[in-house]
Amino acid sequence: QVLLVESGGGLVQAGASLRLSCAASGRAFSNYILAWFRQAPGKEREFVAAISRREVVKEYTDSVKGRFTISRDNAKNTVYLQMDSLKPEDTAVYYCGASSAVLSTSPRSYDYWGQGTQVTVSS
Repeated sequence: QVLLVESGGGLVQAGASLRLSCAASGRAFSNYILAWFRQAPGKEREFVAAISRREVVKEYTDSVKGRFTISRDNAKNTVYLQMDSLKPEDTAVYYCGASSAVLSTSPRSYDYWGQGTQVTVSS
């Protein structure tokens, strides 16, 4: 069992930055693939970024490449999402997920989820 708790969301203006954190407790954090997804009202949960167990592989959805950076600190059991140059279309609830399998962009591959943190970007 892994418990995930996101933090760092908020209301910002377009062009600003936010850093999301997801703290984990429970079984060996370093054994999991970690990812960030987001869900806007009326839309399905969509992949944002994922990171492999040793940070060797990082994947991003096209719309955030060059603006968002995913990282993890296995000693602190925490995964981060640095979000720069935010746009109104980035507005959503952001969720972190943990997978014991392979790195995937599908939410169905993730075994554990946090409760989400709201990010709102005004124009």
